[in-house]
Amino acid sequence: MAEKVTGPKSYFPFIEAKYGKPIEHWMKVLKKVKDLKHLEQVNYLKTEHGMGHGHANALVAVFKAEQGK
Repeated sequence: MAEKVTGPKSYFPFIEAKYGKPIEHWMKVLKKVKDLKHLEQVNYLKTEHGMGHGHANALVAVFKAEQGK
């Protein structure tokens, strides 16, 4: 039986379904603005890509954790 995904990654299936792009796409988008602070990256996804706050925040949280920042 698969382990239940919790935390920010639990949003990933919904993000992919709503915005029609795989998570890898969003990680590449965030690499372009990797030097911005957490909330600045969230606001970038919201304003430039029309993403909701919760989805944007989840992506940035995982991106930052995986980048070691």
